Amino acid sequence: MEAAELGLFMISACAVVAAFEHPSSPLSSRIASETLRRVLVGVAMGLTAIALVYSPWGKRSGAHFNPAVTLAFWRLGKIDPWDALFYGCFQAVGAVAGVALSVALLGSHVIGDARVNYVATLPGAYGTLAAFFSEVGISFGLMSVVLFASNDERLAPLTGVLAGALVAIYIAIEAPVSGMSMNPARSLAPAVVGNLWAALWVYFVAPPIGMLAAAELRLLNARRVECAKLHHRNHYRCIFCDYQHAA
Repeated sequence: MEAAELGLFMISACAVVAAFEHPSSPLSSRIASETLRRVLVGVAMGLTAIALVYSPWGKRSGAHFNPAVTLAFWRLGKIDPWDALFYGCFQAVGAVAGVALSVALLGSHVIGDARVNYVATLPGAYGTLAAFFSEVGISFGLMSVVLFASNDERLAPLTGVLAGALVAIYIAIEAPVSGMSMNPARSLAPAVVGNLWAALWVYFVAPPIGMLAAAELRLLNARRVECAKLHHRNHYRCIFCDYQHAA
C-alpha cells in the first residue's frame, strides 16, 4: 500500500507537471505566468496527497508515503524497526515504479523534456546550501503540523487536509529554492529513471533531519503521540497500536 501510494503520487506529479510545463501542452501556452502554473501544480499535488491520506489504503497503512515521515515515527517509538525499514524500501520502489510507468505511458519525450525533467528535485538559483536548509525547514514544518494535528482530538480528522495544504503552499512558494521534495524516495525516483544524480544528497539528508527535529521537539516537550497514522480513527484495524473501531 505504501508503495502504491507513493507510486500514484509520482504518476500524478509527472502528469500534472507535463500538463502545465511541457511546450506542446495547451495549458503551458495559455497560462503565461510561471508563478500561476506553479500554484496550480501545487494545488493539484496537494489534492493528490489529501486523496491518498483519506483513501482506504492510506487509512490502513498510515499514509506516510515518505521514508522521512516513517523515520520520525520510528524515533517516536510508534513503528517497529523492521516495519520502518520495509516501509522505506517499498516507498522507494513505489516512487521509482511511478516515474517509470509515467515514462512508459506518456513517453520519454514528454517526461524527459527539459521543462518536465522527470519531475526531478534540484537546487534552484540560490544554490545547494540554500536548498538544503530550505528542505530542513519545510520538512520540520510538515512533521510538526502532522504531529500537532494528529494528536489533537478536534484536528485529528483534518490532519490529511492540513498536510496536503502545506504541500500545495510549499510547491507554490518554496519549489524555486529546492524543487520541494521533503521526501528521499520522491527524489530518488527521478534520479534513477532519468539519471539525474546532481545534489541528491540534499534530499537524502535534509528531510530526515527536519522531521527528526520535529520528533525530538515533541519528545523534549513530553507531548503525547498517539500513533504512526495520519488518519487513525477509522473503520480499519490499526497495524501499529491494534486500535479496533467499535462495531
